[in-house]
Amino acid sequence: MDINFHSGVIGRTLQALLLGASLLVTEVVAAPAIQHWVTDGGARVYFVPAAGLPMVDVNITFAAGSARDGDRPGVANMTSTLLDKGAAGMSADEIAQRIESLGAEMSASSERDMGWAELRTLSDAAHLGPALTVFASVVGSPDFNEKDFERERKRTLVGIQRSEQLAATVASNEIFLSTYGDHPYASRPTGTIEEVKALSLDDVKAFYRRYYVARNAVIGIVGDLDRKQAEQLAVTITSGLREGERAEKLPQVTAPDKASMKRIAHPSTQSQVQMAVPGMRRGDPDYFTLYVGNHILGGSGLVSRLSEEVREKRGLSYSVSSYLSPMEQDGPYLFSLQTRNDQVDEALNVMRETLEKFVDTGPTDKELQSAKKNITGGFALRIDSNAKILGYLVMIGFYDMPLDYMDAFSGRIEAVTREQIVETFKRRVFPDRMQTVIVGGAD
Repeated sequence: MDINFHSGVIGRTLQALLLGASLLVTEVVAAPAIQHWVTDGGARVYFVPAAGLPMVDVNITFAAGSARDGDRPGVANMTSTLLDKGAAGMSADEIAQRIESLGAEMSASSERDMGWAELRTLSDAAHLGPALTVFASVVGSPDFNEKDFERERKRTLVGIQRSEQLAATVASNEIFLSTYGDHPYASRPTGTIEEVKALSLDDVKAFYRRYYVARNAVIGIVGDLDRKQAEQLAVTITSGLREGERAEKLPQVTAPDKASMKRIAHPSTQSQVQMAVPGMRRGDPDYFTLYVGNHILGGSGLVSRLSEEVREKRGLSYSVSSYLSPMEQDGPYLFSLQTRNDQVDEALNVMRETLEKFVDTGPTDKELQSAKKNITGGFALRIDSNAKILGYLVMIGFYDMPLDYMDAFSGRIEAVTREQIVETFKRRVFPDRMQTVIVGGAD
């Protein structure tokens, strides 16, 4: 996925409107035209008017993810966590009550590349104005008081302790560490227990002052507004932000020059297996070729090569997949499966052999045509709601993608040839450099 947006409970009024008018959304945003401008403070705005429903979806995203934690791992996560836990003198409960009373929903979170806040509300003045006031306070005037900080730190520590009992989480943390070494992508977004304990409220405030600024912000707006209203909305939600400076580019990723294997004991009958190398970045010239090739190899669910070889022919795993996760710099090309402890080596070998064969010979013509049909045929469902359009707007803005990305998507997919897939996979994907992590079984 492009960006994972978190949502809470939709107000009853808004929920009824959404359920009753979903077809209107599909008609309006089937091929949306994106309007773009920059505010006087330097925030980049991307807007799609959608008059089919009386609602507005807004997202403000900052280059403020964990890759910019520096020597304070976990600070990006803690900063985004605290945004709606107290702002402009309102407590977390007061913020939640005001948003709920308006039938709106609001959230804030972060990932490796970014931190964000998001609002969904009805578009009439009686709801939109008050909701934007709260949202602007959360974004531009968070309180960051010591009591809230200590409470959320304790919750984060509990969450980390619980997650460390999950084999999938342990495998994910370890595969990033193995794949990225000393690059900022290697660290855990939440931080470790020791790292979170070492954080201070001053660390959070300093991180916020540096990265939560207008010039470092991308705003996505989709909904029942005209251009003038959208411009005013962007001004409102950035009114409390300093102008600041855009974040520096992250360093390029250096791919491992040889393979590695790490086995971690875990008290379970199933083993989590993950295998990865750095893959591609957003805007990568090989994006569409790699995307189509991976769809055939392991990205298309039960009809993929990996599923056929690992699941259907041998029954070694219920679910096996491969996934490209493009980021500002080369995100991971991740292969994963779950299998019984006593057959983990066999399943891993089949997954590796399937990858090696695909890199050597590429897809068949039949596989390629089927993949193109599947991808282009399903694309309309990926932009059939305001929330989905918003995700693409923020992705386009944050990664400086062309405004016609959605319009051009199907054509770029159709243009991919078998020869391009073979050449690109041989040039970009190296099975003999894969980093592998197995979590499960005894020492």
